[in-house]
Amino acid sequence: MKRWTPRVAVASVIERSGRYLMVEEDRGGPFTLFNQPAGHLEQGERLTAAAVRETCEEAAWQVAITDYLGLYIHTTKEGLVFHSHGFVGLPLARLDNPLDTGILAAHWLTLDEIDDLNRAGRLRSPLVMRRLWDLRGGKVYPLDIIHER
Repeated sequence: MKRWTPRVAVASVIERSGRYLMVEEDRGGPFTLFNQPAGHLEQGERLTAAAVRETCEEAAWQVAITDYLGLYIHTTKEGLVFHSHGFVGLPLARLDNPLDTGILAAHWLTLDEIDDLNRAGRLRSPLVMRRLWDLRGGKVYPLDIIHER
């Protein structure tokens, strides 16, 4: 029997002056895809630390995580199950580090621009818009809702 192993991930919604930090990814398809800075939790890492790290690695931005959006569960067409923790953060500083492999650029996009990408099928997953709508709808929680060590 195959062992079921959900993948634990984090994603950060970072807003600045009405624009959201998005990363443009080369996923090997006919066109690039867009996502919030996101990635996998590493062994022994706290969720908020993973969100800060992934934003630094993927977008070259230092951020402060301020709120929790919630746990988003997504099953891909291939049957992979992701338990993605959504966070809200504030941009602190642009960094000079190189972007992760596969990340072409970081962009600050308006909600309308992201929605256009969504309609064109260029968002990495349906969670991208869901996290944005949850934030805009005030569905945020204090960080102390998460109980880690």
